[in-house]
Amino acid sequence: MKTMTCAQLGGACDLRLRGETADDVIKAQDKHLREAVADGQTDHEAALKDMKGRWKHPLKGMGWYKHTKKAFAALPED
Repeated sequence: MKTMTCAQLGGACDLRLRGETADDVIKAQDKHLREAVADGQTDHEAALKDMKGRWKHPLKGMGWYKHTKKAFAALPED
């Protein structure tokens, strides 16, 4: 297991997201952002908008994804 924070993934807080893979952590952040915005946490709205927009611009989205996977791979195991 490895841990990244919401902020490390482009979010607004230091919530620790854990997963076996980068994809696990990305999915956890996706869920966190949706829940935070649904709960009225306006500081997460920009990150949620960015997350939703990544796949409307595939090249830019893939750049973020590759960067995140590399950052995850470089982390030590928990």
